[in-house]
Amino acid sequence: MLFIVLIALLVIPQTGTPIKAFVSRLFAFSPSVENAEDRKVLQSYDWQLADMNGTRVDFSTFKGKKVLVNFWATWCPPCIAEMPSMQALYQDYGDQVVFLFVTHDDKATVEKFITKHGYTFPIYHEVSPAPAELESSALPTTYLINEKGEILIAKTGAADWNSEKVRSLLE
Repeated sequence: MLFIVLIALLVIPQTGTPIKAFVSRLFAFSPSVENAEDRKVLQSYDWQLADMNGTRVDFSTFKGKKVLVNFWATWCPPCIAEMPSMQALYQDYGDQVVFLFVTHDDKATVEKFITKHGYTFPIYHEVSPAPAELESSALPTTYLINEKGEILIAKTGAADWNSEKVRSLLE
């Protein structure tokens, strides 16, 4: 009987998503850094985004800066699981690193989500496709790019972004 109740809780979206996010958070570890010889380098910065107010942002303006790009969705349990660590990282490094949280969810859904959780990081929608090196069909997918355009971290799935390893890369 307990097994049936557990399955029901996981299937119902109102309870299933938080439970799945909690479990994902339990298994989220610091992301791995790419070996220097295996790192991809952005070949193009041709990417247009729009912030939550509709203001266009040209990715090329971030060339030569540290950039963290996170593809996520409000309905994605692993995305939800890693958001608190992302918020902590943004609070401490938001003035030193460009944070781009990219979603395809509609504006009202995103606003409700970030208000409910108290997130303050910047949210964007794609206006044009991302550079080939940043393309992924999985959520969440996060890239940490250095000033030379090298992708230091390419992580799919939930991770603990507020780790010493990530912080040392940002400093």
